[in-house]
Amino acid sequence: MTANVEHVMTSAGMSELRVEIHDGLGAVDAVAWDALTGAREPFLRHAFLEGLERHECLGRRYGWFPQHVMIFHAGTLVAAAPCYAKTNNYGEFVFDWAWQAAWERAGHPYYPKLVISVPYTPATGPRLLVHPRVDDPETLRRRLLDAAIARGTELGASGVHLLFCPEPEAALARDAGLIRRMGCQYHWHNRGYTDFDAFLAALSSKKRKNVKRERRRVAEQGITFRVLTGATAEAEDWRRFHGFYQDTFEKHMGIPTLSEAFFTGTAAALGTQVVLFEAQLSGTTVAAALCYRSHHTLYGRFWGCREDLPDLHFETCYYQGIEFCIREGLARFEPGAQGEHKIPRGFLPVPTASAHSILTPGFRSPVDDFCARETRMMEAHCAGLMLHSPYRQES
Repeated sequence: MTANVEHVMTSAGMSELRVEIHDGLGAVDAVAWDALTGAREPFLRHAFLEGLERHECLGRRYGWFPQHVMIFHAGTLVAAAPCYAKTNNYGEFVFDWAWQAAWERAGHPYYPKLVISVPYTPATGPRLLVHPRVDDPETLRRRLLDAAIARGTELGASGVHLLFCPEPEAALARDAGLIRRMGCQYHWHNRGYTDFDAFLAALSSKKRKNVKRERRRVAEQGITFRVLTGATAEAEDWRRFHGFYQDTFEKHMGIPTLSEAFFTGTAAALGTQVVLFEAQLSGTTVAAALCYRSHHTLYGRFWGCREDLPDLHFETCYYQGIEFCIREGLARFEPGAQGEHKIPRGFLPVPTASAHSILTPGFRSPVDDFCARETRMMEAHCAGLMLHSPYRQES
């Protein structure tokens, strides 16, 4: 499984490829899987995806059923796509309730559907994974997409959906006939800031004063912070954080799908790619925010608190992350889905992409029209939001 894959994708080698569908990653070699991305992307690591399966965060209870697409050459894994059959639309963050309603009105089942994605994770990243040493990666990516669509057809799925994919994959999917859909998130970009004050100097006077005021309020309450990683956090830290996580979801009528064992296990496996910001008051942890990092990006995922103290959320979830990115030289901070309140705090609207193969006869044209109209609205929305940029014009 870990053999050298250099130059396997010659024209002769194409006929030697074998496509397989796996209903789990437990039997898949972790080193071979991680080699597809160089272990740089935390959410695509074998430990993260297999951890979701092993710690029962997927399955019938939550409506996620692994159907991973893998391509082998001479017994070596050369390409793969994390793929799941779904019986609901929970945990995808590309919302399709209107599509489900249209299917049901017409007397058609919307589920199952197939998604190529990372469960519960609205972070853009590769989805059609190809070993960096193969000769023809685009051919393999198209082969992965074709295999997923074939699997969707076998399962009687309403469609196959490529979620939060990067632009090259979105373009490949468009060329393959999939329908593109646009979303919007709010990201912070590091413009070579030397410290947090340098970032503040790039903001307009009003926004700079507001950020300073929010940070000052937190400090005046006597709150301090410590930063832990998967290599330094202990079992008690994860027990406490899981309590925060559960409480947050229950307060907002959500479903806390991730277990304490998942947090503990993936932290140990991913090490410094897991970052935990803890807010402490009089020696007691009163809030925490969990992030993951790649070699260039910090991803905010979950947060929770013991009590809702003034401005604590902004400091824990945003400002601590920005400081971390500056300190670590990371280029970008993606704090999670939605939230226009992030704009005054330095996060600007950024388009996200998904692509959709509609398999139910008669529905492709309506979905295509829906996405075209939605894209025009999203483009206008993002342009309007940019008018509220907190940055000084010369910045």
